[in-house]
Amino acid sequence: MSMIETLSDVNNTFLSRREITCTFRGLGGKLKKLEAIDMISKQFKLDGKVVIPINMKNHSGRPEITGVFYVYDDEGLAKKQVNPVIFTRLDKAKAANAPPPESKEEPAA
Repeated sequence: MSMIETLSDVNNTFLSRREITCTFRGLGGKLKKLEAIDMISKQFKLDGKVVIPINMKNHSGRPEITGVFYVYDDEGLAKKQVNPVIFTRLDKAKAANAPPPESKEEPAA
């Protein structure tokens, strides 16, 4: 089981967001952004908040990843402040993980 170590947890009142930097031990090269969001949400009890992975860096020679996450209360504010490309990539990852819609075609007789 991996361990999450918090490096910094700052409330940025100017930008109305919480900035969390942490290290995931034992997951180097295996952790996906959506999994990291779930782990951070559970660790810091962030249900109902918008968690955005800004940067995830693998360390060479060590099985750990350092990640920077921004936590917003409001998704509209997050979309104003964060690069839209990040949201596009997250949406693509969510679409790839979603089960394919079942086709309603009938088999040929």
